[in-house]
Amino acid sequence: MTWLELDDATLEARGGAFTAQEIARQPQCWRETIALLQSEGARIRAFLEPVLARPGIRVILTGAGTSAYIGQCLLPQLLGRLPLRVEAIATTDLVASPRTWFQRDVPTLLVSFARSGGSPESVAAIDLADQCLRDVQHLVVTCNAEGALYQACHARPRALALALPESTHDRGFAMTASFTSMLYAGLALMLGVGEAGASVAAVAAASERVLADACAGMRVLAGLAFQRVVFLGSGSLAGLAAEAALKVMELSDGQVATFSQSPLGFRHGPKAVVDRNTLVVLFMSGDALAARYDLDLLRELSGDDAAGALLAIGTGEDPGLPDVAWLRVPSPSAGSGPADDALLMFPYIACAQMYAFFRSLELGRRPDAPNDSGVVNRVVRGVTLHGLG
Repeated sequence: MTWLELDDATLEARGGAFTAQEIARQPQCWRETIALLQSEGARIRAFLEPVLARPGIRVILTGAGTSAYIGQCLLPQLLGRLPLRVEAIATTDLVASPRTWFQRDVPTLLVSFARSGGSPESVAAIDLADQCLRDVQHLVVTCNAEGALYQACHARPRALALALPESTHDRGFAMTASFTSMLYAGLALMLGVGEAGASVAAVAAASERVLADACAGMRVLAGLAFQRVVFLGSGSLAGLAAEAALKVMELSDGQVATFSQSPLGFRHGPKAVVDRNTLVVLFMSGDALAARYDLDLLRELSGDDAAGALLAIGTGEDPGLPDVAWLRVPSPSAGSGPADDALLMFPYIACAQMYAFFRSLELGRRPDAPNDSGVVNRVVRGVTLHGLG
């Protein structure tokens, strides 16, 4: 078999078989995820509909690392579509300072995302919410039915725990299919499984095209040896930019310095990071207003002539800037209108994942286990949990 244009023997020898397969198989994971949620539709509706209908309910989206970025990606989508108070707060913040974040008398739905459900903060955040809040319910989305988080919540009163299909449980070091599958599940659960199910075919098809057509280009780009990579995006794409930056940092074992920011925020100091050793990648928004600001920044960066390379990823037309490379992504919109950022996230992140994978190989890392020293682990270790006192 061939994954990301590399055969099994090559991937095994270079320590990237799991990661390559997990990146390439993502569209099928989303189809399986939606099928599972559809089969669980009655149970999901029975739990979520009365919770979300409660006056004054506070929804907290939580997770650690990549799982925290799921909440950041979902937040703008949910705020724009649901009449609810929704916030994205990492478990690492909740556990370190629970009384700062939990409001004791405000009814709360804690939505926890976790690949393995085995990191110390995952279950601790659940327990602390129970201690700090008078009225809390839990929605758990994980890729591991054997993990501590799922086991703690699947039979818990006032909780709904969902284990996604086994295919979503990445075995590689960095989260790829786990991230996108839980992100798709989050959209489906909060906005409606029917709506997400109607879109999954278009999103999967667009992403399959990207995985096939952009693979060679991402491999060439990874060979250019940039020492810094900046990812930019607005709204939901800001959370996606943060996840893309983390993927490159993780798979390069920290040998590539990464940074993420919004296009408008980038001018306010962070642009100082750009030099000839810097690749700047901008995720173009599907929103017409945000896209104007995206293009403004591309023009500015092109005029600065400071970056080593500029790459815009989007569905629209090439703005005609000579210094900007343009990676066109097929529109994942199920209709005739412009693609929503909620759908663009999936083919966009596939581009960043492929770049991170090939950059890892270029640096002589083993993508499935890039950290030779063992100081960074697939499931976080070494956290001592302290009680409320």
